[in-house]
Amino acid sequence: MKPGAVLVETTEYRPSDDEPFMNDRQLEYFKQKLLNWKEDILRESRDTLAHLQTDTENHPDIADRASSETDRALELRTRDRQRKLISKIDDAIRRIEDNSYGYCEETGEPIGLARLEARPVATMSLEAQERHERRERVHRDD
Repeated sequence: MKPGAVLVETTEYRPSDDEPFMNDRQLEYFKQKLLNWKEDILRESRDTLAHLQTDTENHPDIADRASSETDRALELRTRDRQRKLISKIDDAIRRIEDNSYGYCEETGEPIGLARLEARPVATMSLEAQERHERRERVHRDD
């Protein structure tokens, strides 16, 4: 942690529009939120890995075997998505450290506290994200 950083208890503090946007307290709040989220994902991954290693039963019934393989494939796909999410969390933490967190990478405008609460890894304001998605749909339809 940086010297002079403000410790924030996430259960008591909630960022509000009444304070300066992305002040030290808000930055620390979002950093802790991201670190806690990352730790939860890593814990789930460890649990999944342990479960997959112990759940190597050989099912004599073909339907049971197929069901087990489907469950395993779904679990691995979920873990892959979470691996990508960890990368986004790490990027967000880097943006906190370089003081660019909370600002739209397209417009430079504040993303907004409500959006960051809902999606702490957001890199674009709601309006910029909607424009981006509309452009993707238009180009995808071509």
